[in-house]
Amino acid sequence: MFQSYLLHLLSGAVLLGVFMGVYLRFTPFDELALIQRGVLAPAYSLGGALLGFCATLVSSIVHNDSYENFLLWASAGLLVQLLAYSLLARLIPNLAAQLEGNNAAAGLFAGTLALALGLLNAACMS
Repeated sequence: MFQSYLLHLLSGAVLLGVFMGVYLRFTPFDELALIQRGVLAPAYSLGGALLGFCATLVSSIVHNDSYENFLLWASAGLLVQLLAYSLLARLIPNLAAQLEGNNAAAGLFAGTLALALGLLNAACMS
């Protein structure tokens, strides 16, 4: 039982890191550099995406009996988050520029949408 706990905990942490790496390459600006400069909008957006992806991981751990299914649903969660950003970029003209320019409303909306879709994705696994 403890081995399963460690496997899922470590895998979840690694998958969260992989997600963040993929997401940061997918978006057309450098969120981490902006966050380090104190720009809040990309922090809100990235934070919501991380929470949304993590919700999928949590639900996958709870609802799947196999490690392979856990990994499969983690991949689905990553795709949902990338799709969410893509759709939002179409809804909000110049989303990247608005996040870079510290439009907190755009950042909060992006993060909230990412979290909402992550929660919806997580609930669909039950």
